[in-house]
Parts: sequence; C-alpha cells; structure tokens
Amino acid sequence: VQLQASGGGLVQAGGSLRLSCAASGSIPSINVMAWYRQAPGKQRELVATISSDSNTNYADSVKDRFTISRDNAKNTVSLQMNSLKPEDTAIYYCKIHSQRYAYARFEDFWGQGTLVTVSS
Repeated sequence: VQLQASGGGLVQAGGSLRLSCAASGSIPSINVMAWYRQAPGKQRELVATISSDSNTNYADSVKDRFTISRDNAKNTVSLQMNSLKPEDTAIYYCKIHSQRYAYARFEDFWGQGTLVTVSS
C-alpha cells in the first residue's frame, strides 16, 4: 500500500488549497482515512477524519473551514482548506487504516507529506 499526497503550496491568508491523497496497491478495503499536520517545532496533530460511511470529525481549530471527503472507488481522500490562516502552515500527512491484502489485519499507512505555507 502506497499513499501519494499532493496539492500543497504557498497561499496568502484567507486563501484556499485542496489537498489530495491517492492510495495505490491491492487494497481490499479502507476503513478510516485522515489528515494530520505537523508545524515546525510542534507535534503531529489530527486535522480531520472520515469513516468508511463518510462520517467526519474535525479538530476545533479547522472546523467550519476545512472539509474532508473521500472517493471509495478511487481510494482517494481530499482536504478542502478555506479561509487559511498563517497558523495552518505545516506539513500535511494523509493516513489510511487499511489492509495489505485480504484477511490481513488492519494497520495504518502514511503518505509522505505535503507542505502548506500560509503567508500573512
């Protein structure tokens, strides 16, 4: 299982970006998909999650600004980020809870991260 994240970049405060993450490989099923972020000098934190039946949860800091979505047919998860603030600057990582093959245990797989920089 491999994850490829894309969509990061430099944006001014108040702007928008859309991150995408595609999972490849022989993936029997994906349970929860999520986005995390890690700002310089800080610990990695959870941004948003989406379950297999599309129930979503958000960190308080991004609620009403970010929207997580998934396409089960394409094994992708996206994060639409609006009204961006300088404090949203971080490396954003996607994560899926999935199987390496049928009947295998579920485990976490991480993408390589994509940098989002919000200028003031």
